[in-house]
Amino acid sequence: MNVILSDNEFQQFRSLIHQVAGISMSDAKKQLISGRLAKRVQFFNLTTYGSYYRLLMKDDIELQMAVDLLTTNETYFFREPKHFEFLRDVILPELRGNAAVRIWSGACSSGEEPYTLAMVLADSLGARPWEILASDISSRVLEKARCGRYSLDALRGIPEALLTKYCLKGVGSNNGIFMIEPTLASRITFNPINLNNPLPAVGRFDVIFLRNVMIYFDNQTKCEVVTRLLKHLKPGGYFIVSHSESLNGISDDVQLVKPSIYRKSAV
Repeated sequence: MNVILSDNEFQQFRSLIHQVAGISMSDAKKQLISGRLAKRVQFFNLTTYGSYYRLLMKDDIELQMAVDLLTTNETYFFREPKHFEFLRDVILPELRGNAAVRIWSGACSSGEEPYTLAMVLADSLGARPWEILASDISSRVLEKARCGRYSLDALRGIPEALLTKYCLKGVGSNNGIFMIEPTLASRITFNPINLNNPLPAVGRFDVIFLRNVMIYFDNQTKCEVVTRLLKHLKPGGYFIVSHSESLNGISDDVQLVKPSIYRKSAV
């Protein structure tokens, strides 16, 4: 049976995802909500989306499932490569000393961004210690990220030298996939974190990546999320957003270094 998402039901789900994840969905997203939740409606043999919404109000596990489905976004290795070049050529040479370099990938999705960061850090820092915290609101994509297994189609964009050092091609039953070299993967901590809520005690970081997520926030949510994150950025640290995003009018606590790259005052 083809269940239709009514306008009133769409408003319910739109309000829910804004409340839970801070994501603002326009009227144009009605089809997206309908399509991504359709299988769950069918799974429970429900006749309306309203019935599924009422189910979410009393089932936290299913609510997490719905949030996972509605917040998963496209990502890939070395997306917006200029950011990783800036990290390698400018930021890392500035971070002298013996302290571990700490980077937070704040909306890591299925893991391509933190694994890209790990390749750059391992290749640039040698034996010097470093840490990556990778977080996302979606427990489903975090599970995929922890596995570090991807189809061979995902190899595009990874430089040949790094591909050879840090990626393992599957054989036999694993034909058609590759995995991130386990020692490299073990340097990344994957945590479920909702940036729309008070943040856990994760310490402070030299660099925070928050890319391709604020495009889904309204201005108030952007301000709140950035304010929370900046408390965890060290003085002089860098805050990097996507090329389609800006912190203009969002925060006065960081200064623009170059498009999409900001820096916190060292004082």
